[in-house]
Amino acid sequence: MAWDAPAAEAVHEAQAAADPLHRTVSAARADKNRATAVKQCKRYWGDNYTNGGTKECYEYPFASTYEGAAENYYDPEAIKFNFSAKPIAKDDNQAGGTILKSFYGKERVIDGLDDGFIVKIIV
Repeated sequence: MAWDAPAAEAVHEAQAAADPLHRTVSAARADKNRATAVKQCKRYWGDNYTNGGTKECYEYPFASTYEGAAENYYDPEAIKFNFSAKPIAKDDNQAGGTILKSFYGKERVIDGLDDGFIVKIIV
């Protein structure tokens, strides 16, 4: 999977050990996170940000986390727009999602705020 070095650096700078991500298994929350990120992809890259279906809106923090793009919808103390969204190749985005799901299973990451994890980007 190809990673954009500036994007990787932004993830690295954005997350400290004191601020881990937390998995959510709520499909509704993941869908809301994804929809919020897509709204920003459309805002900055236009309605055809998918380039005819060849791209998807990548978001960080991941849609499958409590800290996702719609966090402030659920937590009024959360900072609004505290996420990144960018169109990337559809295959890369889907491969990343598959890797993330595999990580959740292999590391037994459970739903909730008691089981945090850190994303470390190695460039």
